[in-house]
Amino acid sequence: MVGGGGPRPSAPWVVVRDAGGRRAAGGGDGGVAVLFDRDAVLIEDIAYNGDPGRVYPRPGARRAVGELRELGVRLGVLTEQPGIARGVLTRRRVEIVQHRIEELFGPFDAWALCPHGPAERCGCRAPAPGLVLAATRALRVRPARTTVIGGTAAGLVAAAEAGAHGLLVPTAVTRPGEISAAGHRRAADLGGAVRLVVAGGSVR
Repeated sequence: MVGGGGPRPSAPWVVVRDAGGRRAAGGGDGGVAVLFDRDAVLIEDIAYNGDPGRVYPRPGARRAVGELRELGVRLGVLTEQPGIARGVLTRRRVEIVQHRIEELFGPFDAWALCPHGPAERCGCRAPAPGLVLAATRALRVRPARTTVIGGTAAGLVAAAEAGAHGLLVPTAVTRPGEISAAGHRRAADLGGAVRLVVAGGSVR
């Protein structure tokens, strides 16, 4: 645990892919981005999963991601992996799962990972905005032109604190109060969330 005068947790782990001239949607100001929560939004949420054989895409998720990729939207993945801090996972096992996700979904432009436990009081674990900000910096996209699609109210708060837009896709663990509080900032599934992003006109 980090005390008031002790060392702060390390920064989030960020991996960014060179876009290599790929068109960025939205013009010349860095374009627009969509950041996905990894677990329960892109893939089934299996606690402390370091096994690529247990990576299961959520229904319709691959199609939804592909639609945005076709439009030239910068795509990022956000994930909190407290199992690393607890010694249940290693960075290598998390990377192996990441590679399997990209085999199934295609390449993402950036990955931002929080390796800290809840007690470490880091700045990247939702509802703190650090993970969102790290991803937008890596993608060179302004937070105001970024949408975060997540499965919890904490993810929406992190997006708002970063100056980004948030959309809730309820999961099996999303509380009813979180769903009602999201108001119009929610969709029944990832495909619906992508339709809301496109309908907003920011990727045209």
